Amino acid sequence: MSVPKLFFDKGTIRIEDSNLIRIPGTKYDERTKSLRSYGLNYSEIVDYLKKSDLDFVDNVTNFIPSPRFQIRGLSLRDYQQQAMQNWEKSSMRGCVVLPTGAGKTAIGINAIQKINTSALVVVPTIDLMEQWANNISKYLSVDHPQGEQNIGIGKLGGGEDDLQAITVATYDSAYLRASSIGNKFKLIIFDEVHHLPAPGYRLIAEQFVAPYRLGLTATIEREDELHELIPYLTGGVVFRLGSKDLSDQKHLAEYTVDRIQANLTPEEQHEYEVNQKKFLTNIQKLGFKVPSMYNLKRLIMMSNKNKTAREAMLARNKASEIALNSESKVHELQKILRQNPNSKIIIFTQNNKMVYSLSNRFLIPHITYKTLKDERRDVLDGFKSGRYGAVVTSKVLDEGVDVPDADLGIIMSGTGSGRELIQRLGRILRPKQDGRKARLVELVSKHTRETGTSAKRISALKKNSLIGTDSAGYGD
Repeated sequence: MSVPKLFFDKGTIRIEDSNLIRIPGTKYDERTKSLRSYGLNYSEIVDYLKKSDLDFVDNVTNFIPSPRFQIRGLSLRDYQQQAMQNWEKSSMRGCVVLPTGAGKTAIGINAIQKINTSALVVVPTIDLMEQWANNISKYLSVDHPQGEQNIGIGKLGGGEDDLQAITVATYDSAYLRASSIGNKFKLIIFDEVHHLPAPGYRLIAEQFVAPYRLGLTATIEREDELHELIPYLTGGVVFRLGSKDLSDQKHLAEYTVDRIQANLTPEEQHEYEVNQKKFLTNIQKLGFKVPSMYNLKRLIMMSNKNKTAREAMLARNKASEIALNSESKVHELQKILRQNPNSKIIIFTQNNKMVYSLSNRFLIPHITYKTLKDERRDVLDGFKSGRYGAVVTSKVLDEGVDVPDADLGIIMSGTGSGRELIQRLGRILRPKQDGRKARLVELVSKHTRETGTSAKRISALKKNSLIGTDSAGYGD
C-alpha cells in the first residue's frame, strides 16, 4: 500500500497516492486523481492521519524561519491576560472582541511572541498596516547572543512586497497572494476580523494552512449575518468585554451617549414631506407594501430601467439629504462647538459633501478617502499636538486610524449600522490624562426617517449594555 503524500497546491491541500482512503474534509479531484481540501483543513487532516495510525509524507508547510522573539516594554492588563489564556485553551484559535483603545494590538503581539514562529497580520487599511508594523518593531525584539536586536517587518500592500518572518498585509494583498504564500506562516492574525467573511476575503482564511489563528475586532456582528462564518474561518469568540465594562474598571474613559433632536426649518420640513410622500406613492405603485431594506435593494436594481422606480429613488435620496444635512443640525453643531472650546472634537458625517461644507463653514480641517497621506498625517499630528481642536470626517476615521486624545464625538449623520456607531464611540474612549469623561452626541432631524435610523443603531449599544444611565435623549 502506497503512502499518502500531502502537498500545498495553490491554496489547497492535495493528497496523492491516497488509495481513495476516506479523509474528512476532502473531495476527490477527477482531474488530478487525488484528494483535495482547503488549506484551512490542513491541521484537521494531519490529526486524522496521525490518530488513524496511517503513515504519510507531509510536504505542505514551508514556514519562514523565525528567530526567538522577546517582548520589551509591553505588559498586559488583567483582562488582556484572560483573553490570551482563553485563546490558548482554545488550541490557539478564536476571536477576541474588545472596544477600540482596549489594547487588541498588545494581545496580537503577545500571541506572536507566545508561539515564536512565522506570523502574518492581516489588516483592512494601509494606515493599520503601518501602525501594526511600528508597534511590532517597538515591542518585539530578537533574542540574540550579542543582545536584543530589532526585527525586520515585512509588508504586503501600498506598494510594499516584502515577506519576512513577521509580515503585515492588507486584506486585498493577502487575498491576491494567499494561493502562493498560504503555507509560509504558522500563525495568522486577522485584525478587524469582521471583514473576513466577505466574499473574496474569506478565501484568505480558507487558503492559508496556519494552524494558529487569532481574530481581533470591536464589533464582530455583521448585518448580513456573515459573521456566522467566523468560527469556521478562525475559531469562535473566546473572550469579549464591552466599553461599559472597561470604563467602569477605568481602563477606558467614562462616557455618555446623548441624542439632540433638531426640528427642520418650515421650508425643509415641507420639502422633506413632499419627497417622502412621492417616494411612498411610487413604491406603492410598484407593489412594495413596506419600504424595507430588501425592497430598497430591489428598487435600486429596478431604477435603471423603470421610470417609477427611478423617481422613487430620487425622491428618497432628496428626503434623506434634507434630513441628514439640515440647517438646524448645523446650528446645533455650532452651539456645541462654542460650548466646548477646550475639547478635542471629531465630527462624523455620512458623505464627503457635508464634510467639505462643514470644513469651509467652521474652518475645521477635514479627512476623507481623498485626503493625501502627508496631509492626513499633518491633520492628525496637529490634532494630537493641539494645533487643531477639531477634525471633520466621513467614514475614514471610523476604523483603523489611531486618533489620540479625542474626548467629544459629534455624529452629524450616519447609517443604521450598530457597528458604525460602536466604532465611532471607540474613537473617543482612550483614557484621558486629566480623567475627564468622553461624550458622543448624535444630532438627529426630528420627524424624519433619521429618528428610525438612530433608534436602529442605538439598539446595538443597548444590546451590548454600552449606554450609561446618565445618557440623555434616549428615553422617548
